Amino acid sequence: MSDDEKPTQNDQRPREARKGSDPYGHRLKRLRQQGLKPPINQRGSKSPDTKENFVLDCGWGRLAFAQTFEKSETLVSTLREERGDTRDIAVYVRDPHVLLATAPHEVFLDPSHTYRLDLTTYRSSKTPPKGYFIRRLTSQADADAINRIYASRSMVQMSPDFFWSKRDARVLTYFVAEDETTGDVIGTVTGVDHARAFGDPERGSSLWCLAVDPQARHPGIGEALVRRLAEFYQAREAAFLDLSVLHDNEGAIKLYEKLGFKRVSFFSVKRKNQINENLFTGGETNDGLNPYAMIIVREARRRGIHVEIIDAEGGFFRLTHGGVSIRCRESLTELTTAVAMSICDDKTVTRRMVENAGVVVPAQINAAAGDEAVSAFLEKHEMVVVKPSRGEQGRGISIGLKTLDEVKEAVEDARQHCDTVLVEQMFDGTDLRLIVINYKLVAAAVRLPPKVIGDGKLTIEELIAAQSRRRAAATGGESRIPIDAETNRTLAAAGYSLDDVLPQGEELLVRKTANLHTGGTIHDVTDTVHPVLVDAAVKAARSIDIPVCGIDLMVTSPRSPEYAFIEANERPGLANHEPQPTAERFIDLLFPLSMPHAVRRALQNQLHTGRQDEPSDDR
Repeated sequence: MSDDEKPTQNDQRPREARKGSDPYGHRLKRLRQQGLKPPINQRGSKSPDTKENFVLDCGWGRLAFAQTFEKSETLVSTLREERGDTRDIAVYVRDPHVLLATAPHEVFLDPSHTYRLDLTTYRSSKTPPKGYFIRRLTSQADADAINRIYASRSMVQMSPDFFWSKRDARVLTYFVAEDETTGDVIGTVTGVDHARAFGDPERGSSLWCLAVDPQARHPGIGEALVRRLAEFYQAREAAFLDLSVLHDNEGAIKLYEKLGFKRVSFFSVKRKNQINENLFTGGETNDGLNPYAMIIVREARRRGIHVEIIDAEGGFFRLTHGGVSIRCRESLTELTTAVAMSICDDKTVTRRMVENAGVVVPAQINAAAGDEAVSAFLEKHEMVVVKPSRGEQGRGISIGLKTLDEVKEAVEDARQHCDTVLVEQMFDGTDLRLIVINYKLVAAAVRLPPKVIGDGKLTIEELIAAQSRRRAAATGGESRIPIDAETNRTLAAAGYSLDDVLPQGEELLVRKTANLHTGGTIHDVTDTVHPVLVDAAVKAARSIDIPVCGIDLMVTSPRSPEYAFIEANERPGLANHEPQPTAERFIDLLFPLSMPHAVRRALQNQLHTGRQDEPSDDR
């Protein structure tokens, strides 16, 4: 071996290593970058700007960055300071087994995966959002809209004042998606800048609280929000964007992997509290129940009420508490008499009952009255509705009929659901559902018929199918848009057929019925509904003598007193009215002693105040 061939004093590696790179080097590098984080000051990378034991208040709870804590005991003590109505999370926990052993009865390992997007290689999309745009939070109304979306997704809500106070903060960043047509906020995401928060030497960032309005019609809102946040932090030279997602959230994981996120081995720890209960008790089983039964069962179990599932497919269950046992089918209970149910079942009888109570009803005749009578009725009212006398979920209903031929065709369709068919004066307006429990308004919501938005490529039938899939996903399979005579009639009235391609950006009504089960969307208006409408709903419920019902009105606006009564539903869906406490008030009715002490105290004070306001008999 010549002197030139001999390894030098500074190059004593084996010949194989000198010929090429270590085949395991990239794995070791990944383990160093993505392995469990030691304390910052143990890595020798601590800077004067790095904060110790750092906790960030995010409004819904606090983030404790475990890499800034040296001792597990200190981190556990921090988690013990959690407020009762919030949810704190310790993130980037190293040695989670040690932390859990420190307080095994207080904390648990969050069953979530951590995903990371490398912002040094991320490439933004060239396709802009269609029908909506992404912007920063700018107003108090935005904060209220974000809370509404949080409530619809069963997420912890925040004080609107917190949102507003942090609108210009450099650590927390809020983005919202706004519908270009309606101006409604239809999605939101929050970002945290680690470097600005605690002087993170890794220059990291993280994504939190990604949520999309379940009533949103546009595709790709979640993806657009994630991309906007990634681009925001990429422009600020962050190295990566991390997020945490439950291990069984397959839809979200699929989206993140599509965008280039890679799973990394970081862990989070949370406190055992009521909000997190499903995460550390093995999760709740839905027992095969639909969302309308499950929302009631969940509230009952939360209060310690025994639940016996009788027939999951039919939504039947029994609730037992304090010696009282009540059978239910979703929101229909033994407290509703057979007489009340029979009144709701027959729309003709319902109409007579509520009309006698002073509720405004539209004109109506039986379709069996003959062509001459129906023709005269149509001529008088110009536009009518045809519906079966019995039925629910919008089946067999046809709206906006103007000719006798249309009426005849609709009558034949309705007779497939009930032999008795009604022809009714059409009240042009908006469909309003009011939930009345114990003869008090609990929730009010506008129901809007399904629409699609063209992209210039897909046929109307394909657009309907895509929108139907989104509605089904948002409602647990309860809402789908059927393609039937009503759909074809609505399209024809607008000059379209199922095979036509809808121009890009054009919005098209595909059905005139607004029932949730046929693709309609629901929007809460409880805080703004007019008192006259509330009074009409309560009068209707009392006339039927039914403790739980959904009253449907057609209104010019939920803020205006004009209305016409449509029908009463003896088994209203309580899962459609977030953020209103429909399930809570339902259980309060069945088991008053199970209601939280604060609620009972408030009701007692209200009753006491009412008695004081009554005129005295003393002279």
